[in-house]
Amino acid sequence: MAKKLESNLRNMILSLMIISVVMSAALGYVYLLTKGPIEAANKQKEVSAVTEVIPAFDNDPTTSSKIIDGLTFYEGTKDGKLVGTAVKTFTEKGFSGRFDMMVGFLPDGTINKTTVIEHKETPGLGSKMTNPKFKDQFNGKKPSEFKMKVKKDGGQVDAITAATISSRAYCDGIQKAYDLYMTNYVNNTPDSADTVEMKGVTQ
Repeated sequence: MAKKLESNLRNMILSLMIISVVMSAALGYVYLLTKGPIEAANKQKEVSAVTEVIPAFDNDPTTSSKIIDGLTFYEGTKDGKLVGTAVKTFTEKGFSGRFDMMVGFLPDGTINKTTVIEHKETPGLGSKMTNPKFKDQFNGKKPSEFKMKVKKDGGQVDAITAATISSRAYCDGIQKAYDLYMTNYVNNTPDSADTVEMKGVTQ
């Protein structure tokens, strides 16, 4: 009887091991199948966001993007002249945690447009930050002159009703992008842009 129990236990363990190996192999295969399409979709989402937030350009900003202190900078040019820089920024202060944004700046630091790339904010509340009524209020503003805080905090931003936290987070993401843009692009004006050594830059 003891041998029979031992045999059954051994068979059960062996079966579980085989199932685990098969499942791991299946998951790995699915990951390999979906990895490429997911990366391509995410890349296209970023490219679309860049196009949305800066003026029309005729180069490919993704080929010369720069990462500065965790934010990605895409320079858009037309006929060789800089028309705008899109900054992929983020905030950790959302109601549901982190969300990613794209902020477009004109060469002088004026905000052209902003958009949300990905978020998990509450539907019908924080998610309204993607609506033109909220995000378009930043268009044409300079954070150096426009106080990038909600009115409840003494700023000039109209918060989303019942979603102040999301509104504050949106401002945080823009301010983060603006500060780095001004430091590395506008206030850093050497004779040649090619000789600029930006802080924390990787390509």
